[in-house]
Amino acid sequence: MSTPFVERIRTLAARAPDLRSHCATEEATKTALVLPFIAALGYDVFDPTEVVPEFVADVGIKKGEKIDYAIRRQGEVVLLVECKSCGSNLAIEHASQLYRYFSVTKARIAVLTNGLVYHFFSDLDEPNKLDQRPFLILDLLALRDDVLAEASKMAKGAFDLEEMLSSANALKYQREIRNVLEAQLEEPDEEFVKFFHARVGAGRFVQSAREQFTPLVRKAFSQLVSDRVSERLRNALASEGHEGELLQPPRDEELREAPSNGSNGEVRADTPDDGVVTTEEELEGFRVVRAIVCGVLPAERVAFRDAKTYFAVLCDDNNRRPICRLWFNASQKYLGLLDAEKNESRHAIDEVTDIYRFADQLREAAARYVG
Repeated sequence: MSTPFVERIRTLAARAPDLRSHCATEEATKTALVLPFIAALGYDVFDPTEVVPEFVADVGIKKGEKIDYAIRRQGEVVLLVECKSCGSNLAIEHASQLYRYFSVTKARIAVLTNGLVYHFFSDLDEPNKLDQRPFLILDLLALRDDVLAEASKMAKGAFDLEEMLSSANALKYQREIRNVLEAQLEEPDEEFVKFFHARVGAGRFVQSAREQFTPLVRKAFSQLVSDRVSERLRNALASEGHEGELLQPPRDEELREAPSNGSNGEVRADTPDDGVVTTEEELEGFRVVRAIVCGVLPAERVAFRDAKTYFAVLCDDNNRRPICRLWFNASQKYLGLLDAEKNESRHAIDEVTDIYRFADQLREAAARYVG
């Protein structure tokens, strides 16, 4: 999927990790992130007949209140945008202006954003009343192709209100179902465990059965997700003629020695002749990381190199472009995450599939190398 909107958003997303440290105020957030987002949709942010800043529409006894931006098409307001400072909470109770303005304009779409995350609302539950839950969430630090495809329907050149609203209700519930599944993947509740206990015919669901089956359900669920992702990635690589890349051997080139937390490390030689053994567990971890970041970077740009002490996942097979490190050579496994200065923090994990808990941080790391 490649449209002008998608390309502009990917460019903005690549800059977002660096920009957010300079967006402590709402005004800075608008200038650096929100206006470029509106421009990516194809609207002229310098034309006040198209993008109206500080939009005023008196509501009842409240006079002179303003919403940050109103976007017009053919003279009618079609989108309302309310901004918060970068990093702010986007709870619906922080969108009081959107509630009031939504009911007195013809807009059917409202956006609440902190510059990095964009919540899209409509009036699917009650006409002319903003829904409590967004039907779509776009996160610049964790872009997903399916979300970009839906958001692109709001671009100026492709604006189709009826198509948007027809899919918005399904999207809202699909997102809620996804949230439920993610919560169960992290910590399955009793009813969820009981369902599988009954399906496999394991007898009465007593306390001992619940204690036995809870970790089994969690592990089986995690493994299923991992297997499905790996299968999709293999199929995608095979279709592009890269079947062997998932199991490519490490290069006989210099690797960084494992640094202590907060350092950048020094360069040392570490080749298979030094006793480096790449395990299946490390390769499985690589597949998981690659699957997580492939929505940010093309799969062929994600590579690995193994060393005695750690396993590095890199962009473009370049040591200066680390995505993460896997410390799997001891009884306690760690995922090493690196910030923009390549300072590393290690996070204990029990299973390879625990890497999914750090998906946002991994996508953020990969986004530094977009372009």
